[in-house]
Parts: sequence; structure tokens; C-alpha cells
Amino acid sequence: MGEKKYILSVDQGTTSSRAIIFNKDAEIIVSNQKEFEQIYPENGWVEQRAEDIWNSELEVIRQCVASVGVENIAAIGITNQRETTIVWDKNTGEPIYHAIVWQCRRTAKRIDEVKKDRMEDYIRENTGLIADPYFSATKIEWILENVEGAREKAEKGELLFGTVDTWLIWKLTEGKVHATDYTNASRTMLFNIKTLEWDEKLLDYFGIPKSMLPEVRPSSYIFGDVRKSLLAGDVNVNDSGASAGGLGAGGESDNTIPIAGVAGDQQSALFGHCGFNAGDVKNTYGTGSFILMNTGERQVESKNGLITTIAASLSDDVQYALEGSVFIAGAAVQWLRDELKMIKDASDTYALSVNVPDSNGVYVVSAFTGLGAPYWNPYARGTVFGITRGCKKEHFVRATLESVAYQTNDVI
Repeated sequence: MGEKKYILSVDQGTTSSRAIIFNKDAEIIVSNQKEFEQIYPENGWVEQRAEDIWNSELEVIRQCVASVGVENIAAIGITNQRETTIVWDKNTGEPIYHAIVWQCRRTAKRIDEVKKDRMEDYIRENTGLIADPYFSATKIEWILENVEGAREKAEKGELLFGTVDTWLIWKLTEGKVHATDYTNASRTMLFNIKTLEWDEKLLDYFGIPKSMLPEVRPSSYIFGDVRKSLLAGDVNVNDSGASAGGLGAGGESDNTIPIAGVAGDQQSALFGHCGFNAGDVKNTYGTGSFILMNTGERQVESKNGLITTIAASLSDDVQYALEGSVFIAGAAVQWLRDELKMIKDASDTYALSVNVPDSNGVYVVSAFTGLGAPYWNPYARGTVFGITRGCKKEHFVRATLESVAYQTNDVI
């Protein structure tokens, strides 16, 4: 067999799943993307079906693999929406509740209690994060408290938690590997970024059994093996994602491909932009907008509403980063398209915006899921100012785009 030519990049985002095949010169050979449903059961709540996340990702993976041949894939890398929380039954593989998305604000009142309990400083000092519903800890706690029987099953060691990377690793290895990497673990509000271990005090405070949590590994690591037949679509996968004869992790085989790298999407973007050195900064515009600065081996604590997180690196020695998280960027354009029906395609925003010299005094505050950095207000909601009789669709669309620029400027 000749040299394997390609890397399969799995990119599971907030509003769509993507797969990209790269050659060894980092050139894109083929890519596919599929949107999936967002669920808004109550004001400020955001959910997804964990099965939709998996099925949409598997579909685009198979489309890409079919284009180049599964035998030509050397390795798999995974990047993902980060704080989104999935809890599933260890034995059946069935999620016990919808995935609670990072944007969800349902635990805002619980965060108020966290602050009253004076846990905010401990969380900041040890996890690098600001106490906020954005992160996974209160989402896990909510599921355990609100899904019937969940607390009892968790105490018996029958439930597993994962951010989206962990869910995909578990599904791809057919239930053999329950793991995450440092970058994703650092987004849970449960991981001590100094000791690089799950924080026992926080687990106890939130009532989360340690048995639910995945093993934590460096971003550059052989997490486990994926059967080629699963990626090629040659097998029927049952509801739990497991199928007979799966090799899972450990041991090389001509029939498997290793998962060789995992990183949360924003840390992955910093690495992808070659932000390897202290002082390097990038901004990525997706569903939200995220500015990260590599701070090297220094764990810098911001006094201006930024969070401290772990950056992706090639070694066991972690690098740190400062991050400013803007929750709504591309999601505002999606809102114009799907809810307001002002545009048919995201690209329509450009033509409409340049048709007018300015927003005619219209300002949009796109705090649909609260405000992130530097304000951290989970109760904020979207607002529009300055509407007059002269306000046209073009002004409204331009003001929506400008809202992203204003929030980015605040973080910078």
C-alpha cells in the first residue's frame, strides 16, 4: 500500500457540521457542510439534539471520504463547538437530554447563587474562567437536577458527560474511548488549569460525580482508532453508535485510522493561524466572534473581563491564552435570514449594506443570548435603537453587521 495522502478534519460547529480533507501541504482537497436544527424551548434557552450533531457530522465525513477513498486517510483531527454539554447513558449510548448549547442562559440564576456563595474568585483563580452560564458546569448540574432519575444514575456511574469533542470521539470509537483534550476541558468550569486535573472542590460544589468526566489528554495525542468501514459507510450503526467488531482504541490495524489531534474550535483557530508565540492574536467570526491571544507559559489573569484558557500545543507542556468571547456574530446574520426573512442568503448582507452610506442612526445590540466579554451579563437581551420612518431594510442589515464590529472593538 502506498503512502497515505490525506488528513480528515472534523469540524463540528454550533449551527453546522463540516468535514474537510487536507493534503500534507495543508491544501483543501474536498469539503462538505450540513446545517442542523437549533431548538429554543424557552426564552434564552438553546438546545440541539446530540443525535443530530453526530448524524450530520457522520454524513459529511462519509461524503468527503467517498471522494478520496478511505484507504488514503492517514489520520483524523477533531475541532468543535466547546462548552455545549451532552450527558448520555454509559450502557445504551442514548443521550438523556438534548445537548445544552454554550449560548444557553437557563442557569443564570444558579450563577447568581455561585456568586453569593463566594465561589467566583475560586473559579477565576483555578479555572481561569468567569462564573457564567456559558460554561459547562451549571449545564451538567441542571441536567442532573431536572432529568428524572439522572442524579441516581450518575451516582451509580451510569452516566457520561462530554463536550462535543468527547461525544464525537466516543461515537467514532464506538463507545471505546471517553476522553477530551486540555482546551475543551478548560471550558467546563470544572478543570483546574494549574494542576491540569478535574478540580475536586468544584465537582463537590456542583454535585457532579467524577465518574461522569472524560480522561483529559494533550491536544496532540492518539486518542483512539476509528474503523475505516464506519467512515466509508459500509456498516450499519445502531442507535448507540456501537457496532459489532469495533476495534476502538489501542493497537494498529490496516482496518483503522487514528484520531490524532483534538482542540476546541477557537484554540484550533489560533493554532491554525500559526499563533504559536506569546503575543500572537487572532479573531474568528463564526456563530460568535472570539479573539484569542497566546500568552505562552504565563497564565495571565485579566482585570478587564477577559478569560484565561489553555491554548492548543504540540507538547504536553501547555500554553495559555487570553480570550474575549462575543456570543453573537454570524448568528445575527442567520437571524436576519431565518427569523426576520430580510435576506435569502448570508451573502446578501454585503450588497444591502454597501447600498447605503451608513445605518441612518440605527443601532442593533445583538444580545440574543446575553452579553459575553467584557460585560458578562447573562440577562441582557437584544435591542434595536434609532428606528425612524426613514429606516430601510438596508439600514437594518448594515446595523446588524456593525453590531459585530462594535462588540469586537470592545474586546480589543
